[in-house]
Amino acid sequence: MNESPQIMLVEDDESLGFLIKDSLDACGWKVHLIKDGEKGLTAFHQGTFDLCILDVMLPEKDGFAVAREIRKYDQQIPIVFLTARNQTDDRIRGFQIGADDYVSKPFSIEEFKYRIEAILKRCAKFPGLSGPPLLQAGNSTLDVHNMVLTANGIVERLTHKECKVLSILFRHLNKVVEREVFLKTIWEEEGFFVARSMDVFVSRLRKYLRHDTSLRIENIRAVGYILKNNGVS
Repeated sequence: MNESPQIMLVEDDESLGFLIKDSLDACGWKVHLIKDGEKGLTAFHQGTFDLCILDVMLPEKDGFAVAREIRKYDQQIPIVFLTARNQTDDRIRGFQIGADDYVSKPFSIEEFKYRIEAILKRCAKFPGLSGPPLLQAGNSTLDVHNMVLTANGIVERLTHKECKVLSILFRHLNKVVEREVFLKTIWEEEGFFVARSMDVFVSRLRKYLRHDTSLRIENIRAVGYILKNNGVS
């Protein structure tokens, strides 16, 4: 089995960085989130990465400058630029530096995930990526690939969106996840009706988890949700 791809993500927008990291981590990949260009370059020299995702507008050192430095040492590692600017000159500049892709904000997180997967599959090291790992919380296991929850031995088949909501909660056990994260990651929009849909999904997930008394989903008013393990303070 191939080892997990190591991805360096340099993004100073905390919310977007979290969304990208969470989405790619869900694929079984390891994402290292860094918030400025200088630290990103330091991390590159100190670590071993299989792909770099660089925001263009970064504090300390912009994404183009970071990419130029990376290319001095490594001509092969894939580089993907993120930018709020959609100017042709910028895109040309990015590809001249050696970008493998150039993604303009705002963008679909789902589409972005498949773009990254396609780039990794072209790498000799990852010709066939393995599916997401099993996620464990309390006495429950979530098989993200097959969309199956096993709660204290009771098997529940989930819809695609139910599985995505639950996978975020499993990966952030005992931590509050803001409602905005779910809306932008899964529905990719905000609004009253979408927010109400989120409440419905959480109600369903509570029913699925009722067999596992060690876990409970709590609504943090005006903030988001938390999956709590009763055995952890």
